[in-house]
Amino acid sequence: MHLDPLAILTAFGLIFLAELPDKTMFASLAMGTRMRPLYVWFGTSTAFVVHVAIAVGAGSLIGLLPDWIVRLISALLFAFGAFMLLRGGGDEGEDEAGGGPVTGFWPVWSTAFMAVFISEWGDLTQITTANLAATEGTWSTAIGSAAALMSVSALALVAGRFIAKRVPLKTVQRIGGLCMAGLAIWSLTEVFVG
Repeated sequence: MHLDPLAILTAFGLIFLAELPDKTMFASLAMGTRMRPLYVWFGTSTAFVVHVAIAVGAGSLIGLLPDWIVRLISALLFAFGAFMLLRGGGDEGEDEAGGGPVTGFWPVWSTAFMAVFISEWGDLTQITTANLAATEGTWSTAIGSAAALMSVSALALVAGRFIAKRVPLKTVQRIGGLCMAGLAIWSLTEVFVG
């Protein structure tokens, strides 16, 4: 196993910049305002590591799934997330039903994992990772790409926690739900336009 520091930095820089404006960053931010951020980070990071492994090991695997199916599933998951966030936060029983953050490691982990795992199929960062692995080396690309994706997720979660501490939970839930609804519409639009 040969590691090239320059290839690691190249992969980190390219993937970090590509992921910053990506919808999964905003999904992480929204989940971090409603769920325990560390659990969300474990879920998103696991999904990113799986995608990096797929990208460097079998970049051509992406081509086996029709793009419109991937985008449609992604839209449905974001719509479900929007529904879950927007249905909570009513005036009655706010402290007991939907007023607090979602807890439990496995429910949060699985929600975060699935949201990122589905939405990252065929994403620019996955394609870039596959291309870099072919030219820069598998392990160096895998390390740089995974570190970049996990860093962007952590950045989004820190921002989400910062927002959650300064804005009422009901407002955060509504904004998070609207963001998820926007991501659902964006993904659905990509089915027909993209």
